[in-house]
Amino acid sequence: GAYAQPQLPPVTPEDLVNTVLTHADPGPFNGTVELNNNLGLPPLPQAPQAANGTSTARIWSGGNHLGRVALPTDSGERTLVSDGTTHWAWNSDDRTVVKRPAGAQPDRTAPTDPAAAATQAIAELRATSSVAVDGTATVAGRGAYELVLTPAPTERTLLREVRVAVDAEKRIPLRLTVLATGSSGPALQVGFTDLTFGPQDPALFTFTPPPGATVTDAPAKDPAAQRQNTTTVGDGWDTVKIMRKPADTTTATTSPNAPDLSAIGTPVNGTWGSGRLITTAVGSAIVTD
Repeated sequence: GAYAQPQLPPVTPEDLVNTVLTHADPGPFNGTVELNNNLGLPPLPQAPQAANGTSTARIWSGGNHLGRVALPTDSGERTLVSDGTTHWAWNSDDRTVVKRPAGAQPDRTAPTDPAAAATQAIAELRATSSVAVDGTATVAGRGAYELVLTPAPTERTLLREVRVAVDAEKRIPLRLTVLATGSSGPALQVGFTDLTFGPQDPALFTFTPPPGATVTDAPAKDPAAQRQNTTTVGDGWDTVKIMRKPADTTTATTSPNAPDLSAIGTPVNGTWGSGRLITTAVGSAIVTD
């Protein structure tokens, strides 16, 4: 709102979607990401950004799977580094480091890179949406097209639309805005507030555990077992994921970092059994006993 809409060449929704999904390669960059959250969840262990409010992060990308994210916490900082072979997660609060091989499951507790999050949303929702270009905007000082995905009438969803501001030059998403039915403001918005393209200092993408830090290896995950324990029902806006905890583990109930469901859910029961219902502005979940 602080800038006039930039004058950009016309583009069709199809061309804009295709270039985002197939041609966007920004190269090395760094920037500040702002997350505005109004989902209605309390702070979760290791994920204070889940709570309502505004948080920020710094992101550096060196290309070739090199990356760094700095996440401020109430009393310190979490730092995530990918050096091309290993992912490192440093938590200054308890001076712990968790490492996992590159290519393993990424850290899901960090605010997602707006470009990656928006690209994934476009890929998953385009087939069940009406897609339009709704003018232009200035995001992080750069001209952008406003791509809008609206659920088809056949979709059952709490969402009204998803808006993606796409950089006019680089064709990467700069901002993702999720709007829920019955609400004027965004339920969730994540986007760059500043962004600079160009070579980055290679030292940013190396990590040495600080003296006295406790270093542990992330538990190995079997992708085949994960797929076996996950069922997808439906597609597009009303996709439902059914995930079953492996029978030989108790991590979800004994881990000190597991969320306290009594704080975020309400008891429910049915022919399927009993559990807790967790409701947010954009979707719902049932966690069974």
